[in-house]
Amino acid sequence: MQHDAHTHHDHSEHQSHAAHQDHAEHQGHHEHHGHHRADGEVSWAMAAKATLHCLTGCAIGEILGMVIGTALGWGNVQTMILAIILAFFFGYALTLRGILSAGVDFKTAFKVALAADTLSILVMEIIDNGIIALWPGAMDAHLDEPFFWIVLAIALAAAFVITTPVNKWMIGRGKGHAVVHQYHH
Repeated sequence: MQHDAHTHHDHSEHQSHAAHQDHAEHQGHHEHHGHHRADGEVSWAMAAKATLHCLTGCAIGEILGMVIGTALGWGNVQTMILAIILAFFFGYALTLRGILSAGVDFKTAFKVALAADTLSILVMEIIDNGIIALWPGAMDAHLDEPFFWIVLAIALAAAFVITTPVNKWMIGRGKGHAVVHQYHH
């Protein structure tokens, strides 16, 4: 057994992390450090928060799209397409709002929002709309029927549960909402 490898361990990485931690605490960012465990893994709470953020934008866009499509007398396909477009729009808009409020220019903020939310919104929309499309009678339910809202709630809940691990994986690799966190100071 070779023990020499242990005696020449480079501690500069740990010192760098400690300096980052001191800097973060000095700047008042206690919560930032709490999202990562000591082994570098992202917390489920952070992933859930990022997913809930995306879900909020998606839900606003989808419901608005369904209301508009219904009011205009559109068919199911056209209404679903509008709902998906608006889900992406509002998902990105919520992220943009937070980044722009940090004083970042629009072009940079837009790029960050695309990088942070695209995969999350895409997975969420596939799950959510897939459930609605495949659930017997859901596509023909009207906005004034409880059945419509029950199926929508189940679809959004399933999208949240399935998308949270995706966001955890992305954040753990410095992608997704990890990109956004550097602008939340």
